[in-house]
Amino acid sequence: MSLRAGFAEVDITPPLGTRKIGWLREIVGDTVLDPLSARLAVLECEGQSIAFVQLDTLSVRWTTTEEIRRRVATAYGFPHDRVMVSATHNHAGPAIATCAQSPRDEAYVESLVAKVVAAFGQALDRRRAAEVGLGSCAEFGISHNRRTVLRDGSARTHGAFDPATDLYVEGPIDPEVAVLAARGRQGKLLGAIVNFACHPTHHGGGTGFSAGYPGVLAAEMRARGCPVTLFLNGACGNISSGDPYRGVAGAMEDLGRRLAEDASKVIEGMTFRDMVRLDGTRRTIQLPYRTVTDDEVAGTVKGAQRFIDPTLYDMGMPKLLARIRERGTQPAEVQVLSLDEYAFVSMPAEYFVQLGLRIKQGAYPRRALVVSCANGMVGYVPHREAFPRGGYETTFISSSRIGPGAGELLADGAIDLIRGKEVGPT
Repeated sequence: MSLRAGFAEVDITPPLGTRKIGWLREIVGDTVLDPLSARLAVLECEGQSIAFVQLDTLSVRWTTTEEIRRRVATAYGFPHDRVMVSATHNHAGPAIATCAQSPRDEAYVESLVAKVVAAFGQALDRRRAAEVGLGSCAEFGISHNRRTVLRDGSARTHGAFDPATDLYVEGPIDPEVAVLAARGRQGKLLGAIVNFACHPTHHGGGTGFSAGYPGVLAAEMRARGCPVTLFLNGACGNISSGDPYRGVAGAMEDLGRRLAEDASKVIEGMTFRDMVRLDGTRRTIQLPYRTVTDDEVAGTVKGAQRFIDPTLYDMGMPKLLARIRERGTQPAEVQVLSLDEYAFVSMPAEYFVQLGLRIKQGAYPRRALVVSCANGMVGYVPHREAFPRGGYETTFISSSRIGPGAGELLADGAIDLIRGKEVGPT
């Protein structure tokens, strides 16, 4: 049986009065700046199926991912282990997890899961004979590595470059804009997937709900004839929009339009195929927690960077330290969904770009596309060299609890899965 593809989209905008998540302090949403959506893609060929679920939220918990998978398998018989659930990492969305002063909104999460499962059925109903194209381009103009190494050896997150105190930008960006597009046999687009690494932090500190630049991307692509466009964020843990080093502001409208232009050009140059080899595999890796010092708990270690009221950091410390003592390690799922030479790799983290590039290089000659904030969330996972320098992403808190070397464990586990090595649980 040749390729079939189905796409769907459903509104998941929270009711006014729902708490937001994306800042550590409590914020209640009182207006909708633009709608939030869940978008879905289902592909099947030669008896094999894979599916992608994209949410306009900050993250998705592993328990929520598993509940979506369970209900989809029960309702439609779709293989449980072939569904990848990812968040765009949108900072202007609802409290889908507890973060500092914002408790998880259980009623919203239940509504979200129900809507996603219903939309999954719509994507299945819309499956059509299709052909798929895959390609990419480079985009250097809309993102930057937000960590600067100072002359004293520490690192700072965010800010313009000051030559009096700063030495260099700590690392690269990932410029790849990767695109999967599916079209019907008559040439009309059915939907697309766009993969790019960049934080969507727009409107995070305000009281308005917004989908950020991934929402703009989807709207722009719809205007260009692509009805549903999923955005799968890449290794964006230390990558932010704009570029203060070059004076680029990085408004969400500019980012969304620029990515739509990039994706459209990639699609125009694609070679499409109506037969693909689909596959999927996953494993759970046990990650080390931080070995915590008193200075880290107090936020006084060299390089620590607390952006807001220190009491918001301090209030969660007893519970966090107890969790580390009781659990010992943090489980993290890595999943690979493949289409011929392309491998979409889930990372349940705000994953640093250095690690994402490590996966892409290690997967060669296959083409790895890293999907962060997917199938769970363990918080920031920096590369090993970032920890002694400090900066916001390594400053100890519940969202930065994973220890040095964890990112490399995830990367190497993903590379093994892509290469098809026999690996057991760790």
